[in-house]
Amino acid sequence: MQVEPLSDDFEENCARFLPESAAQGCVWALEGDEGFALCASEKYPQTDVMPFWSQREFAERHVDGEWQGYRVVAIDLEEFMDDWLTGMHDDVLLVGINWNAELEGIELEPLDLLEQLEQELQ
Repeated sequence: MQVEPLSDDFEENCARFLPESAAQGCVWALEGDEGFALCASEKYPQTDVMPFWSQREFAERHVDGEWQGYRVVAIDLEEFMDDWLTGMHDDVLLVGINWNAELEGIELEPLDLLEQLEQELQ
């Protein structure tokens, strides 16, 4: 099945994250030898963002440049919700949602995303 590529509309890309992740039961991230991919927040100085994608193909597009040695990994949605998002909140990390090829997109508080996912799964 052909996956519709992400657009320049950050809100649209973000809106796709919830139903697509729920349908697959997982989210996709990039993991390297030093841990998971992080980048600086555009909005908040001194804050890092960990990007996640709703489709494997979206994450695969970012395995180059400084993330060339990284691999795409699936994270079970329940584990993501129960462990990752609360842990990221405690670590003061933001969540990047379905960032496009230029690594641009929405940055969310982890607990805000958790609430949205819980609503999506009801």
